[in-house]
Amino acid sequence: VLTSDLSVPSLPARFVLSSLSPSISPKACTGLLQEVVYLVSQGADPDEIGLMNIDEQLPVLEYPQPGLDIIKELTSPRLIKSHLPYRFLPSDLHNGNSKVIYMARNPKDLVVSYYQFHRSLRTMSYRGTFQEFCRRFMNDKLGYGSWFEHVQEFWEHHMDANVLFLKYEDMHKDLATMVEQLVRFLGVSYDKAQLESMVEHCHQLIDQCCNAEALPVGRGRVGLWKDIFTVSMNEKFDLVYKQKMGKCDLTFDFYL
Repeated sequence: VLTSDLSVPSLPARFVLSSLSPSISPKACTGLLQEVVYLVSQGADPDEIGLMNIDEQLPVLEYPQPGLDIIKELTSPRLIKSHLPYRFLPSDLHNGNSKVIYMARNPKDLVVSYYQFHRSLRTMSYRGTFQEFCRRFMNDKLGYGSWFEHVQEFWEHHMDANVLFLKYEDMHKDLATMVEQLVRFLGVSYDKAQLESMVEHCHQLIDQCCNAEALPVGRGRVGLWKDIFTVSMNEKFDLVYKQKMGKCDLTFDFYL
């Protein structure tokens, strides 16, 4: 259940990572994003990140643990993760006093990854077919509501000075440019050699997160949907996508 009563007063200079995607690190785009952002913002080493519980470094805003009281005690600038729609985020974000890094993923890959995520958790224990799950996705019947509304709402603010709108596929297609965007947006400073080293570190991190051994189902791969969508499912999905996203100029790469 989402509520508009969520508020975190007086949290300036905060960075919120947001998306509507499974958030188990390192298997999904939010988890991968949080590790890349932590790496860039802290100048950390990928091996160090592999040894730490990164979720403790980036608490989830809407989760009961650790809770808002703990989040308010974090030292600024704080790195906080959320899957909430834009309209439900704290007012500091709407007023431009905090920064948001939003990552969107093409919905075909996302729904496959989301399905695998649901099946992997005992608390969710989803045992239906992918066809049924995909139908629920298209009908906006999954947790956090409609992906179509969620991504369009943030896209409407992608030109805001305090919003950085990223695409998961670009992390695979042009990582160097994405790292440069993050460096500028986070306000950190690297010389050319340091920046090249940071890009290489991010490449290592992504390889660790998305290689076949770590991900037997290939959940981090771009174009994952082609292995599971039938022709009829793909045609139906394209129709729904056109109906719900037709007026939006946001585009995605569905394969690389």
